[in-house]
Amino acid sequence: MSETPRTLAEELRTRPDSGLADLLRARPDLLNPVPGDLTQLATRAGTRASVVRAVERLDRFALQTAEALAVAPDPCPYETLLGLMAGDAGTGDAGAGDLAPGTATAVTAELPRALRTLRDQALVWGGDDRLRLVRTARELLAPGPAHPSPTGLGPTVAEATSGMSPGRLQEILATAGLAATHDPVTAVAALTGLFEDRTRMAALLGEAPGEARAVLDRLVWGPPYGAVTDRPAAHLQWLLDRGLLLPAGPRNVVLPREAALHLRAGRAHRFPEPLPPALAPTTERDPQLVDSAAAGQAFTALATVEELLKEWDLGGPGVLRAGGLSVRDLKRTAAALDVTEQTAAFWLELAYAAGLLASDGEADERYAPTPAAEDWRRLPAEERWTRLATAWLAATRTAGLVGTPDSKGRALSALGPNLDRSAAPEVRRRTLALLASLAPGTSVPAEAVLDRLRWERPLRGAAQAPAPAANSGTRTAPRHPNPATASASASPSDTNAARNAGAPAAPSATDDLRSRIARWTLAEAELLGITGRGALATHTRVLLEAGTETAATGAEDPAARAASFLAPLLPEPLDHVLLQADLTAVAPGPLERPLADVLGVLADVESKGGATVYRFTPASVRRALDAGRSAAELRSFLAAHSRTPVPQPLAYLIDDVARRHGRLRVGAASAYVRCDDDALLTEILADRRAVALRLRRLAPTVLASAAPPEQLLEGLRAMGYAPAAETAEGDVLIARPDVYRTPPRTAPTPVPEGPPAPDTPLLEAAVRAIRAGDLAATAERKPATTPAPAPGALPRTTSAETLATMQAAVLTNATLWIGYVNADGAASQRVIAPVRVEGGFVTAYDHTADEVRTFPLHRITGVAELADETAS
Repeated sequence: MSETPRTLAEELRTRPDSGLADLLRARPDLLNPVPGDLTQLATRAGTRASVVRAVERLDRFALQTAEALAVAPDPCPYETLLGLMAGDAGTGDAGAGDLAPGTATAVTAELPRALRTLRDQALVWGGDDRLRLVRTARELLAPGPAHPSPTGLGPTVAEATSGMSPGRLQEILATAGLAATHDPVTAVAALTGLFEDRTRMAALLGEAPGEARAVLDRLVWGPPYGAVTDRPAAHLQWLLDRGLLLPAGPRNVVLPREAALHLRAGRAHRFPEPLPPALAPTTERDPQLVDSAAAGQAFTALATVEELLKEWDLGGPGVLRAGGLSVRDLKRTAAALDVTEQTAAFWLELAYAAGLLASDGEADERYAPTPAAEDWRRLPAEERWTRLATAWLAATRTAGLVGTPDSKGRALSALGPNLDRSAAPEVRRRTLALLASLAPGTSVPAEAVLDRLRWERPLRGAAQAPAPAANSGTRTAPRHPNPATASASASPSDTNAARNAGAPAAPSATDDLRSRIARWTLAEAELLGITGRGALATHTRVLLEAGTETAATGAEDPAARAASFLAPLLPEPLDHVLLQADLTAVAPGPLERPLADVLGVLADVESKGGATVYRFTPASVRRALDAGRSAAELRSFLAAHSRTPVPQPLAYLIDDVARRHGRLRVGAASAYVRCDDDALLTEILADRRAVALRLRRLAPTVLASAAPPEQLLEGLRAMGYAPAAETAEGDVLIARPDVYRTPPRTAPTPVPEGPPAPDTPLLEAAVRAIRAGDLAATAERKPATTPAPAPGALPRTTSAETLATMQAAVLTNATLWIGYVNADGAASQRVIAPVRVEGGFVTAYDHTADEVRTFPLHRITGVAELADETAS
């Protein structure tokens, strides 16, 4: 059996390669850059930033275990830790009866798992008889005057009495019925022994006045600090005289940790949570019904995004100077899409994340669809949906923050800066993974999902509820935040309440960033068709495999598989409409793109839903004629794409508008009006509504105007005429609007949360390099005539000695330890087996890199032989 490790580095050396790989996978920040050896890895694993990041990712019970170790003796036996977590069953002391039935059994069963989690992440090391919490984690979680422990425990007797006079200590011992001692150390030990002895402590508390026990009951679960007056009441003086309350500053007292643990029946936490909250109550539905509901919502999502792109086809609104969309433009977009402003912000951010919308980058900057939007429109419906869903899953931009104040009190705007939250992708995937863990067609309330997420990441969850204030002559000091929590606190913009897409506002106790992102995830998933009636759809379960090991080894792309599951559930595009006599056309489903484009010009959308109703008006028919179509072409188009005959009123409308269309011609003089019917021009001149157009007759068939042609066209159309614009050659100018597109743009890059997760090849290479570097740093060397280098320093020899040792090693097949400085000036230690020395270079097998390499001799700082048993 190997000796008990004395340091974390020694404990890491006993781990197999798979154990080191698990550590680096759980804490990827340790890999940047790759540590040179295990000592460097242990040192880096104990830095404050790395420990805070690791502690933030602990589940609630693993965190409670670490908090218990922080208030336990160092080192701590496993039995002591178990007592702190489960307490003493059946003692009958205060606080023992409020533990839920079965909790102690669950704590006993789950504690090895929590301890294993802490070991795997190098937060705890040592055997079960000598458990040690890394020093930085102890400093973060241990109680102190500025940051009481999350357990609610105060300092130990030794810590609380560190500044107390020896005379006062002897007075406390005498009042408590203890024998006098010769020095403060033994006095503190005697008082500590009293508080830890259950029998003697119970007898002492049995003599306490009722008011004194009430004070202790209010301080026992924390915060342990209280305020007293210069002349404490008799029951408070009784506690002070026996050391049950110790001074913690001017007019402040504290309940010692050992006394509090006795009152708690030995428990460090009032409510240990060894098991995650159950996802309940559940609601079961037919999975096919769920898939159909999700597919219907997915189709609506595609139609909404297409409508948004069409709305901005000719160029969208301008970009604010600070970036983003103005509140007025967001309201206009919401009205056009017939949704709320918060939901409109979600669709805008989704299209932006998918690379379908962007700013054009011009001097008068504005938003518009990108060229990628045209490619997206040509894809089948199921592939368009997977593009949107995949972009949503990976996006760090959080639409729910739109409208909330930033750090300077200014409202965050849609498509603007400062909307990235690096935790969003992880929270989205974890939220959906919890839904995926349920049976198909099963849903749970949102609060159940949020409770589970808070258990999994408590330091990023809700703030602790305030403790009740103590009275009876003492006032409790305010609870201080956990320093680890304070290190992970959100920015000011994250701490304000925010409206989300369809979800009610969260209460203040749960209004943290992760909870809000989870709420927005559930609401946005329903809008996007990720879920149906609160349950995860089948095509989403397949899509969530993207990025997993299963997807990495599988032959088919999860997005393609998700599209294949979704395709049969989406309605097929139709090539026909139903024309009705009331000048409307009903599209009983989605239309093929050419038909939808033409019908969008020829008619106005009157209502949308399962079926779309189009309304034909004189203005819409004129719009189609302006686009270059004739009346015969319009009648032919409608007859070819209608399952019903073309109604007579619609044919009359087309013919009537076409007969009047183009009789008046408008050109640029500033502008002129030309017509073969001079009586019609006389009628226009006599009309009082034409005064603003400032018309005058140049010839019997020509009128001139000082107004621009566009204004003249609109004025005549407002008067009920159907003028047509013409070119300088007298031809009709076809008014077909050209779509506006931005230059090629890439989708916004998500802002990662910390370093990326390393893949298996990188982990294997890193572990191999760390092992080799550790071998070079710890290998036993032969005694040298020159002074040995300091630990971690490079060996130093002269050039002649280096060359002679290399040549001898080639002849004897010896293994050498060298110091080497590369071309970038980075120094390292290496273990090599020289093969050939010539031309100022040595060719050798490098144990550190596990390959044959060539080293310039002038870059080798020194060389030393390894001991025979190490070389072998």
